[in-house]
Amino acid sequence: MTNAGPGWATLGPEHGRALVAAMAEPDPSSLAAAQHLRASFGPELSAWALGQAALRKRAKAKFHRAESMLFTPTGLEQASRERVSRWRAERFRAAGVSAVWDLGCGIGADAMAFAEQRLRVSAVDADPATVAVASHNLRLVGAEPARLGRAEDAPVAPDAAVFLDPARRTARGRTWNVEDFTPPWPLVLDHLASDRFVSVKLGPGLPKELIPANVQACWVSDAGDVVEVSLWNRHPAGSCAVLLREGHPPLTLSRVKDPEAAEVGPLGRFLYEPDGAVIRAGLVADVADANGMWFLDPHVAYLSSDDPVDTAYATRFEVEAVVDYSLRAMRSYVREHGIGTLEIKKRALDVDPAALRRQLKPRGSASATVILARTTEGARAVFARRQ
Repeated sequence: MTNAGPGWATLGPEHGRALVAAMAEPDPSSLAAAQHLRASFGPELSAWALGQAALRKRAKAKFHRAESMLFTPTGLEQASRERVSRWRAERFRAAGVSAVWDLGCGIGADAMAFAEQRLRVSAVDADPATVAVASHNLRLVGAEPARLGRAEDAPVAPDAAVFLDPARRTARGRTWNVEDFTPPWPLVLDHLASDRFVSVKLGPGLPKELIPANVQACWVSDAGDVVEVSLWNRHPAGSCAVLLREGHPPLTLSRVKDPEAAEVGPLGRFLYEPDGAVIRAGLVADVADANGMWFLDPHVAYLSSDDPVDTAYATRFEVEAVVDYSLRAMRSYVREHGIGTLEIKKRALDVDPAALRRQLKPRGSASATVILARTTEGARAVFARRQ
């Protein structure tokens, strides 16, 4: 087992004991935890063990093996969620792939999913500490350790597929300047244009002008959170939305035919908020066309209907009241109906939900959702019940 930081030696029994002790601490980041461990393990080993314990606790939301894995702070933040990695690996397997190179593997989250789908995975990263972490994690699923090296230099086998997750962070924070991507953006484009089966993971805010022609762009929503857009070179070109939910098979929405001209109408009995992946993929009109819905505003992703529509691609709200888009009208409604739990949603209106909540002063036992929306009659505050 290899250590997870520059200059650290190979992990031995003492590291394991320190990590067990750190995991037993109620708060590994506390001064008390540091004092407890230093008395038995010294400052350097204690700092390593407590750091890993804190990362493992954070990682439980992403990984069912979190308490056995090793992490780096950046690697944990950037790692794919387990359900997303599994969906991706299943797509590789369904394409008939038997071997895949993960170029820029990070802590190995996606490489682990490939291995669990019985694909031969070769994981590569340019950072020695990250390679050590990924190697440990890959051993948990019986895969070969990660390799140290640059993606540009990887000896990818001619018949192997490729997965890339370019780092998009600089010292100034996240960036969409492709010159700052690692691996380099020209390498990513070359792989997508190749005869290999290739997928590239990117952030959901990817500027659409960066999407190459003749690739499929899939915006992925996990439990309602839009977590990524992935590019695929051996799928039908265009946009699609993928919805992943606990206990359900993946749902994929893509454009089958051009939707009818978007109908715009007044607010009906029901208001719908499309899933974020549907919105990002530009498929809101497709959902409206397929379900007899209409837009409240031609440029805003809120839909409406008079009859209830069941669709996984949008959340339904039943309208209870519509008031003027004014602080006075909204505050009066909240007070008169004893609303203490208030969910605030808005699109295309310049409002800070946190500041508005303070101004509305919700108190009471009732709960509601207020949706601030542009309608054919102007901006309105729609009080509704989530269904």
